[in-house]
Amino acid sequence: MAAYIVRRLLFMIPTLLGIMLVSFVVVQFAPGGPVERVIAQLTGSDTGATSRISGSQSGDFGARGGVQGGNQFDAMSSKYRGAQGLDPEFIKKLEKQFGFDKPAYERFGLMLWNYARFDFGSSYFRDVSVMQLIKEKLPVSMSLGIWMTLLTYLISIPLGIRKAVQDGSAFDVWTSSVIIVGYAIPGFLFAILLIILFAGGSFFDWFPLRGLTSDNFSSLPWWEQIIDYFWHLTLPIIAMALSAFATMTLLTKNSFLDEIRKQYVLTARAKGCSDRQVLYGHIFRNAMLIVVAGFPGAFVHAFFTGALLIETIFSLDGLGLLGFESVLNRDYPVVFATLYIFSLVGLVVNLLSDLTYTWIDPRIDFETREV
Repeated sequence: MAAYIVRRLLFMIPTLLGIMLVSFVVVQFAPGGPVERVIAQLTGSDTGATSRISGSQSGDFGARGGVQGGNQFDAMSSKYRGAQGLDPEFIKKLEKQFGFDKPAYERFGLMLWNYARFDFGSSYFRDVSVMQLIKEKLPVSMSLGIWMTLLTYLISIPLGIRKAVQDGSAFDVWTSSVIIVGYAIPGFLFAILLIILFAGGSFFDWFPLRGLTSDNFSSLPWWEQIIDYFWHLTLPIIAMALSAFATMTLLTKNSFLDEIRKQYVLTARAKGCSDRQVLYGHIFRNAMLIVVAGFPGAFVHAFFTGALLIETIFSLDGLGLLGFESVLNRDYPVVFATLYIFSLVGLVVNLLSDLTYTWIDPRIDFETREV
């Protein structure tokens, strides 16, 4: 197993390199960029863009007046749209500030070197490091990911087992109908419905609509802080867990049904084992293999990718919203840093899933398999 783990860890290096290379190349050909964004704001109605430029550059821009009356250049002489009338020296300083004064291959190599040391630099448009931004958003994403995953497993596994045992019964039919309807409803649409019903939309005003905690959270006693925390999380978690709940329930049911029909189950019953002994003494371990081993992946999916619309609807400032806004704002350090971290975590979780398989069923041996 040690050799397999080492191979998998080494395999992560070219995989990460490929992911970052493809993303970097795509960004090079994507329209717009941080320089174009600042130029558009400087030449438009949004004068706040000057606050995003470093002090010396901003001062230089002010001294030159931004547009040089006798030193203007034609728009065709610049590679940036909307740069007509701006001093070429100022454009060069913008490029240097954002690192675009270097060739693409040099920028990519420098990025890889820094990321290998977990040095993600600073945001282009926020005066804070990327790591600090991620730390600020982490509590929201962790809260949504952990509690949604736990809620999903705690409900789906018992329900899936009962559906498998009572396959074809009235209970199985009506619960399947509810599950299918729940799966068909988009999470964001269900979130809006919850707001209308329970967050002061049109009916009840039982739950808050904004933030992870109340404004007076720090002044509350510890037990009220716990209540307040879950009070804010109730609706977002229910909205997120809807589709995952349906998927996990059907996965559990089908896994148990597959095991129930195998020969060893018939043998156990023929030896006089009770239904409970057969279910939990023989079937459970084999049937739960695929369910439990998928826990790390399910958690990462909820943690990183499942919360963007939910965070937006419930005004929760987490990693999903951070990544989305960074793409829109062309904040490349945040975009590439989150992509790197998400990819690395995903690769590690895949390895943990394999190790979980071997922990649940020692008969599985990855040593004899190629990566």
